[in-house]
Amino acid sequence: MSKIKLSSISTTAPKKLDKEKTKAATQEILQELDELQNLLYAQHKHCVLMVIQGMDASGKDGVIKNVTGTLNPQGCTVHSFKAPTPEEADHDFLWRVHKQTPGRGMIQVFNRSHYEDILIQRVHEWIDEKTARKRMTAINDFEKLLTVHNNTHILKFYLHVSREAQQQRLVERTEDPRKMWKYNENDLAEAKLWDQYMAAYEDAFRYCNDIPWIIVPADHNWYKEYIVALTLRDTLKSLNMKYPRLKK
Repeated sequence: MSKIKLSSISTTAPKKLDKEKTKAATQEILQELDELQNLLYAQHKHCVLMVIQGMDASGKDGVIKNVTGTLNPQGCTVHSFKAPTPEEADHDFLWRVHKQTPGRGMIQVFNRSHYEDILIQRVHEWIDEKTARKRMTAINDFEKLLTVHNNTHILKFYLHVSREAQQQRLVERTEDPRKMWKYNENDLAEAKLWDQYMAAYEDAFRYCNDIPWIIVPADHNWYKEYIVALTLRDTLKSLNMKYPRLKK
């Protein structure tokens, strides 16, 4: 696909959009998702993988909580990918990811994902460019495997936060007692690598787009949550699911 330039994409909600009406629409969508999740779980034919990526303080935790927090935990799970353990590092980079993918009837959310292996590792030059390209090919093959062989519907969200909003949120973590638990001194060091991360993300969008990315303006939480909830709702509705009937 043609190259996406993040600097040319707005990080804010459309100016003409009414905040309160949008928040009300989100609540209606969440109510719809309750029934759609029941259908997904009961029919046991499809599954959904939601990949949530974004810079530190882009609001990954919040969107996961506010969009999927009301779903039945029997049918929706979240996995956060941290630095690989020694055992994970001894395997191929997708080994730890594959076992977290959703089974049929399930919604699985990745808070960060396999894309970290071509983002942070590339930015810090822990892998060379040849390895990065090989990994991009492997990611495309991996996602194709999930979609073709297990009816997995993959939604890949990039939470597009501005540099200014990120800095404000990182500072809040040092001042607001309710947010101090999120503070990590390494986040400020990573924020200084903004340009390198933008370039790495743009390459991920360009070369790993067999499953298209959804760029979500993330400076306004209410709009970000609306877009993610709407996309999930529309995806589930498109499956035309029905409850199984008793065999006569």
